[in-house]
Amino acid sequence: MTTAGSTSASLDGAAARVPSSPSVFKSIRAGADIGGTFTDVALECDGTLFSAKVLTDYARPERAIIAGLLRAASLAGIAPGAIQSVIHGTTLATNALIERRGARTAFITSEGFRDVIEMRTESRFEQYDLGITLPAPLVPRSDRFTVAGRMDAKGNELVPLDMAGLDQVIAQIAEQGFESVAVGLMHSYRHSGHERAVRERILAALPHVSVSLSSEVSPQIREFERFNTACANAYVKPLMASYLNRLATALQEEGIGCPLYMIHSGGGLMSLRSAAMFPVRLLESGPAGGAIYAADVAARYDLDHVLSFDMGGTTAKICLIEHQRPKTARTFEVARTYRFKKGSGMPISIPVIEMVEIGAGGGSIAHVDEMRQVRVGPESAGSEPGPACYGRGGEKPTVTDADLVLGKLDPARFAGGTMPLDAPAAGRAMEDAIAAQLGGDAVQSAFAVAEMVDENMANAARVHAVENGCELAGYTMIAYGGAAPLHAGRLCEKLGMDRLLVPPGAGVGSAIGFLRAPFGYESLRSAVMRLGEFDAVMVNTLIGEMESEVSAFVEETGHSGDTVRELRAYMRYAGQGWEIPVSVTAERFSTNDVAADVAALRAAFIEVYVQLFGHEVEGLDVEVVSWALSLRTEVPPPARVTEIAGVDQDSEGVAVPLERRAVFDAKSGSFHDCAIHHRDALRVGLRVAGPAIVLENETSTLVPPGFSVTLQSDRCLLIQRQH
Repeated sequence: MTTAGSTSASLDGAAARVPSSPSVFKSIRAGADIGGTFTDVALECDGTLFSAKVLTDYARPERAIIAGLLRAASLAGIAPGAIQSVIHGTTLATNALIERRGARTAFITSEGFRDVIEMRTESRFEQYDLGITLPAPLVPRSDRFTVAGRMDAKGNELVPLDMAGLDQVIAQIAEQGFESVAVGLMHSYRHSGHERAVRERILAALPHVSVSLSSEVSPQIREFERFNTACANAYVKPLMASYLNRLATALQEEGIGCPLYMIHSGGGLMSLRSAAMFPVRLLESGPAGGAIYAADVAARYDLDHVLSFDMGGTTAKICLIEHQRPKTARTFEVARTYRFKKGSGMPISIPVIEMVEIGAGGGSIAHVDEMRQVRVGPESAGSEPGPACYGRGGEKPTVTDADLVLGKLDPARFAGGTMPLDAPAAGRAMEDAIAAQLGGDAVQSAFAVAEMVDENMANAARVHAVENGCELAGYTMIAYGGAAPLHAGRLCEKLGMDRLLVPPGAGVGSAIGFLRAPFGYESLRSAVMRLGEFDAVMVNTLIGEMESEVSAFVEETGHSGDTVRELRAYMRYAGQGWEIPVSVTAERFSTNDVAADVAALRAAFIEVYVQLFGHEVEGLDVEVVSWALSLRTEVPPPARVTEIAGVDQDSEGVAVPLERRAVFDAKSGSFHDCAIHHRDALRVGLRVAGPAIVLENETSTLVPPGFSVTLQSDRCLLIQRQH
């Protein structure tokens, strides 16, 4: 196992001190994030952060977590057994779906609906491409089975479940040796009786088989999305159950006997048992932690309009933080196959922090396509073999290699000097793969690679902002992840943004975000109902079911304290194709005065609709499609920070750099003499003009010409455009 770097810093701005004994700390919590290239660990001891980056171990991912925890505990001067809780997020489930490395899965559905997950919605993500290829379904047709029996859209049984036919299907599943079974029957979101009967029959005959029901995984309308989500859960369930069990065992063997929690895609913490049952909820767990981290920084600086930018070794994630809360959604896509276009991936219907994710990380591989254009990603060199400059056998040029050739990285100081980089190898990779086809030299090739990846990310941010009706010019960017601070300044130039914050510990930002997440869960139920036919009794029953579900998930974590309850209705005008979320203040709907509650619900919908679209639609009834109830614990708000504008010189003089070196500037297309500083050596309030690079063990921050950087009281770097 190779340790890529580690450091210690104080989250409140005070200098970190290594204690002489573990008894110094009252609260010791760890966050661990497995990424495609690095595994990040953040250990927080009474507000002081100790962190480690370790190359991800693909064969046994839990070994990287253990190595990172031991390294961080050593820095803190504590025994590993003193850790009181570990919070974990991972991309393993996502990678299993993308790489199709899950369990052999069978899918049982209603008679006549065998091909739903292959037909999809029949929409075209590229309208004019005559050779369009839709993504292959997760479960091939030969592994999909049907059974007679039918519920209607109101949950009434139309045709009884054919038990004899089901027994024949189970016999085929046993004969073919499936590990996991997904069950998705029509309208089971309204009544799960048939699906539960199918599970009971399967487990009675095949107790070793894993079973996932769509009515439990995603009880929502739209059968393609619901069926696909159930298949995805079943596909990764054995793999994730095995991994989580190994991780729990490995922690115990190292004397770390504390509770282990998982962060889910909605940004809350769940128990290990719940995660093993519903691993599909873990798909965006790492990026969710990063968004929580950015929201925490936004709250510290009282920023209402933030663009978070997370760039690691494999992917880049962009998320809008509005009024110090990340935007959320009920569906998202993984494994987009066509230039990351919406509709070209695998839809998953679960609560999720909404973000756009593209294959643009430090390890993303560059190549020249058939049109002699430089392309970057989505393929990644990962940690095995990694970029060419890692010296681990990689020969293809990556973004990290380009950054090294352009002088943005110091080969001797990478990861705090623990992992020297091979600059000649990076140059050779650029020449062999790029310059050999297009001409020029290693520097020109690296310039093309860096500009392409930065433009890809800027484009993704523009599209995401437009889709949400935002103008990024007035936003503040918050950058974190190992590669983001190197590229964030250039993104600000491209997007017309004037302000950038790089928090302390940015290199392990998602892992820190895990430590800011509440215990929480969200339950969803679909029941299409026009307000003119509102059934308060039925809606109250749904709310009661959701309350029981979310309470059970939160209680399973062992938490017993105050919680925040939030009820939302997803509503639309009758006849529209999609719905919008509307906050609902009522805990239950009155059965005596239904008209008043319905009028309030209609008024709330119209208010949100007008905010989004500018006008209401008169003469149309309104309908509720789905309900969502979330329960989360209270998280204390962070201490507010007063922003320091900065001065060019103080009583101790100007900032003296460690050294100076030539660093390439993309905007001017030439090398500039650049000052190199270490974050720990900067003085609070002292402004340093770009071009400059601020070093730290897990990342480096590039300040382009025309920008300046000022260290804030909480150790954040504030980078601003100079006017």
